[in-house]
Amino acid sequence: MTRAALDWLKQPIAHRGLHDEAEGVVENSASAVEAAIAKGYAIEVDLQCAKDGLPVVFHDRTLDRLTTEAGLVAARDAADLCVIPLRDSKDCILSLEGLLKIVEGRVPLLLEVKSTWGGDPYYEPRIAEILKPYNGRVAVMSFDPQCIAAFRRISPSLPRGLISESFADKDYWSELSAGKRFAMRHLLTAAIARPNFIAYDIRALPALAPAIARSLFGLPLLTWTVCSEAEMLRAPRYAEAMIFERVVP
Repeated sequence: MTRAALDWLKQPIAHRGLHDEAEGVVENSASAVEAAIAKGYAIEVDLQCAKDGLPVVFHDRTLDRLTTEAGLVAARDAADLCVIPLRDSKDCILSLEGLLKIVEGRVPLLLEVKSTWGGDPYYEPRIAEILKPYNGRVAVMSFDPQCIAAFRRISPSLPRGLISESFADKDYWSELSAGKRFAMRHLLTAAIARPNFIAYDIRALPALAPAIARSLFGLPLLTWTVCSEAEMLRAPRYAEAMIFERVVP
């Protein structure tokens, strides 16, 4: 895939949709998606794996923060999850199919696949199958290099990105060894993933690894999550597109 083929990614991307909890527009909701479309922004959303291996549009591993329910997302089937209302909102959890029906190709979609870290070998194939008939511009990305490598095998024409950061918070990344965190921070895992683009935490920029990926290997660089005016000014120095939240480009 050529660098030019991903030019559509090089624009401001609304992180989890254009959400505003004060207005009842919750992250990753249908309302947040519609708000981003109304402004013409590309949209980034998260996918979690339900009990039956189907993807739902949700960020957290548990339901507690964003709904009135509790427990693991992975403990319930997708159909059961998609009738759960989001807290202080008119929306329920979206399925991937529901998301695609809303967007209908009107703006680009960037799907962050929350990895099962090898827990469900059918998860990525199910996502690829759902995306197959979709005519809009869409890409997937993940922190997990094996997840991205799976998409390369299953659906090689689907644009795929590798997400990275400093991995300094050992508690948050407790499932990863120090060696894995080192490899992921320095994008050594790109040898496994073979991504078409990189998405790197703006708090960790500038950094040598993403600069090399961009300049020597020609991989477009996105940066996340741009949350302030200062970060919005910094982002173009290091990346070709920003994934933003709370500030509007």
